[in-house]
Amino acid sequence: MTQPLPLETDVLVVGAGLAGCAAAIEAASGGASVLLLEKTARAGGSSRMSSGFFAFSGTEDQRAAGIVDSDERFLEDLRRAGNNANDPTLLRRFIECQRDAWHWLTSRGVVFDTVRATSGQSVPRTHIAPMRALFDRLEQEIAGLSSVHLRTNIAVERLERAGGRVVSVRVRVRDESGEARRVHVKRGVILCGGGFSQNEDLLRNFAPLQAQAVRLGGPGNTGDGLKMAWALGAGFRDMGFIRGTFGCHPSARETHDPDAVRMPISVGGIAVNRAAQRFVDESLTYKEIGDACLRQADGLAFQIFDDAMLAKGSPGTGPLGLRTGIDAGWIVAAPTLSALAGRLGLEPAVLASTVAAYNDGVTGGRDSLFGRASVVGGFGELAPIDTPPFHGYPCTSSVLATYCGLTVDRDTRVLDVFGARIDGLYAAGEVTGGFHGASYMAGTALAKALVFGRIAGRISLSAVPPA
Repeated sequence: MTQPLPLETDVLVVGAGLAGCAAAIEAASGGASVLLLEKTARAGGSSRMSSGFFAFSGTEDQRAAGIVDSDERFLEDLRRAGNNANDPTLLRRFIECQRDAWHWLTSRGVVFDTVRATSGQSVPRTHIAPMRALFDRLEQEIAGLSSVHLRTNIAVERLERAGGRVVSVRVRVRDESGEARRVHVKRGVILCGGGFSQNEDLLRNFAPLQAQAVRLGGPGNTGDGLKMAWALGAGFRDMGFIRGTFGCHPSARETHDPDAVRMPISVGGIAVNRAAQRFVDESLTYKEIGDACLRQADGLAFQIFDDAMLAKGSPGTGPLGLRTGIDAGWIVAAPTLSALAGRLGLEPAVLASTVAAYNDGVTGGRDSLFGRASVVGGFGELAPIDTPPFHGYPCTSSVLATYCGLTVDRDTRVLDVFGARIDGLYAAGEVTGGFHGASYMAGTALAKALVFGRIAGRISLSAVPPA
């Protein structure tokens, strides 16, 4: 039997993705009563659906693999990936806490896959975790905490203030009753409800280029937290930098399958358009490549690579899962480039010429068209595309997450448009802006959610309850 909804709590967390679960656990560990509300039927949101990429530096996993990294190098990579548009105070706060976040996960039984280099990283820094298994553990942990009440199918609709402070929320039970309630909050509300990849109105307002991108991401990511804080005068960051994620198979328009994202160019190869011509430096972040893809005819691209590059790919899930992409029929193969062009609907002579020009540049030490000097983000040596069979992957860009949102300080307090704190309101995860800047380093979305979710849970305890 479902327990009644508590109508008063110390801390209320909106959204039970990774940031929300981490915030709830930390607040409860500090002695607070916590109400964790999830709009959909199950905890996890976009985090559960993700490929489990976490970017950390200085971990035991890196050292075991012989990878030399440092916090300073990580910070510089973050700045470079964000084109120095990131908030430096958020980056430094993240760097201070990220290794402890790795320990937080491993102490809960998380065993990471082999550390890999992915977009925006100058050294291998991506630790891959099994997200469904991780959320099973988090749900079990939360269920064992008597001070945390997790409720699903409950949408938070409004934040309410008294004396300038957020003191209550209006919620609605998402069932046939549609019952509305008011929950009073003593210490603070933590917004962890994700971005707005599923809200067409907000995307049209802030990211019109993404109109032809595939819509992925959590079904609950409709920007509720953003709009509620907006109504209280919250500031925004990075709204002009919303970008899609390159590498989504076009079939995902109908299936909405987040696993239909593959990145063969992360292990080598090139991207061409319908004219069989390259259109972008493939070592850029896959956000930048995604935008370039959307500007091509039909918003479509083809990743071209060879069998030697396929051997470098991982059979696992997510952007490196090339074998699973073949099994799904998304990646096609042919014994020659001409035959591959025929299978992809490209002009054989043009594709052969494009690959030959690329191979000549690689042999000469540098891509002659775009100056590409590495496989991805300054890491990995280029190789010619010359080992049959040859492979092609038709793809487009998808909106998995929005990577922008509310202005927060280093302790996750939400700031208004004038830079003043909105008392009693905190935010962590995808609903926040300022961290990524103009683009995105792979693995930082989940790591950011975990780091700042934990911070929000702890900081909310320092709030003085209203008299």
